[in-house]
Amino acid sequence: MAAERFSWTRWWAIVLKEFLQLRRDRLTFAMIIGLPIVQMALFGYAINTDPRNLPTYVVSGDHSEFSRRLVSALQTSSYFRVEGTLPDAASADRMLRGGQAVFVLHIPPDFSRQLVRGEQPALLLDTDASDPLAPGMALAALNPIVEQVSRETLAGPLSALAPQPAPFSVMVHRLYNPENNTQYNVVPGLMGVVLTLTMVMMTGLAMTRERERGTMENLLATPVRPLEVISGKIIPYVAIGMVQSTIILLAAHWVFHVPFVGSVLAVYLVALLFIAANLTVGITLSSLAGNQLQAMQLTIFYFLPSILLSGFMFPFRGMPGWAQVIGEVLPLTHFNRLIRGILLKGSHWGELWPDIWPLLLFTVLLMGLAVTFYRRTLD
Repeated sequence: MAAERFSWTRWWAIVLKEFLQLRRDRLTFAMIIGLPIVQMALFGYAINTDPRNLPTYVVSGDHSEFSRRLVSALQTSSYFRVEGTLPDAASADRMLRGGQAVFVLHIPPDFSRQLVRGEQPALLLDTDASDPLAPGMALAALNPIVEQVSRETLAGPLSALAPQPAPFSVMVHRLYNPENNTQYNVVPGLMGVVLTLTMVMMTGLAMTRERERGTMENLLATPVRPLEVISGKIIPYVAIGMVQSTIILLAAHWVFHVPFVGSVLAVYLVALLFIAANLTVGITLSSLAGNQLQAMQLTIFYFLPSILLSGFMFPFRGMPGWAQVIGEVLPLTHFNRLIRGILLKGSHWGELWPDIWPLLLFTVLLMGLAVTFYRRTLD
């Protein structure tokens, strides 16, 4: 009967046992401390839904005082960062499609003449609307800037034009997503999020499961090299990733009606490269983990910054500089630009290359790191 009663002594012994196990499991203890710190840093400092200093270029056919004042007012604003001038509309299109520019202001050659005559000329502002959240606040600040320039410019002999509601206007042309449909931005990015989570987790769990069962040691007892083992084991997951990519692309086209402007071949080649990068991450994390629980914890620790700092949920240009540096290292950041550029903008290989080579470099470096870790762990 005594054994059936609740014993505080036995209960306290179990509590102490669990604390001892936590203390011995250093990786789990580090995750317990590290995850809240990472979350507070990301949500407190890195996340910003009000991007500023967005790169802006000017295609100007008019070099009068009026146009110079307007460009200066944009530069003074915290939302626009005027990087320079472009010679023609074709150059502006390349800058917008390649992601180097968010805004391009077109000033017609007869702007000042029409303004003086009271003809209410119109300026054209092209904006990259593939991410509807990025230019939103800047466009909201555009009308007050125009009104301020009008008051300052139309003085003296031109003061008769000032009472008019709009001595000149700025027409906003939203490229690649004219209806501001958030699905056009989210659904292609969701492809990268799904591949990141499944590829890293599946590879990490598969490797640690084999180590726990002892089958990995048996495999390496045969005359095979670590690179052969690693590359051979990830091929099935490459096939799984390509199937997932196909399902998401079909759903994007037929269910969400996302435009498909670019090349199908380019989409699959980029997806293949991204899958390879994530599989190398999974292999590397599994080499650091001692069991499947730790592999799952490391996957979450990697996935959280990827989804928050890649531009999937929040505008990339709204983050501080240090967060953008971290984001540029993550494969998901480059894949989001690539897949959105291909589907929405029809980007060519020359425009895709600035985001392709970081993925190639990341994959090569992580593969070398994974082979080194596995040779050290299993030899």
